Amino acid sequence: MTTDLPVAQLKSELFKALAHPIRVRALEKLVAGEESVGELAEQLGVEVTQLSQQLAVLRRASVVSTRRDGNTIFYSVRDPRMAKLLAVARQLVVSNLEDSRTILASLEEEGIEASGAAKTSTS
Repeated sequence: MTTDLPVAQLKSELFKALAHPIRVRALEKLVAGEESVGELAEQLGVEVTQLSQQLAVLRRASVVSTRRDGNTIFYSVRDPRMAKLLAVARQLVVSNLEDSRTILASLEEEGIEASGAAKTSTS
């Protein structure tokens, strides 16, 4: 349906804004509360300039908001539901990893059985 296209486009833009590891990590910290750029950079182990660039992407996408106190800029998430979005994303990743682990274990088991069968047929 063509009326769904603008909504899909906006969702796509949101996911693009989230599509960087530093941005995701910053958001995971910011859902707990407001942080200054310097504090956040220290917690994440990244340079302030690098973090500022990534936070600017989130700000342009209206994911975070800023507050200035003197020379210090503080960031916070605009919508507390971001915590739920990040939690669901984590659950999806964990589920996919668990599925992969199960498949890998099955393949390893098949490999062991196949190598055992090969050894007995050559004996």
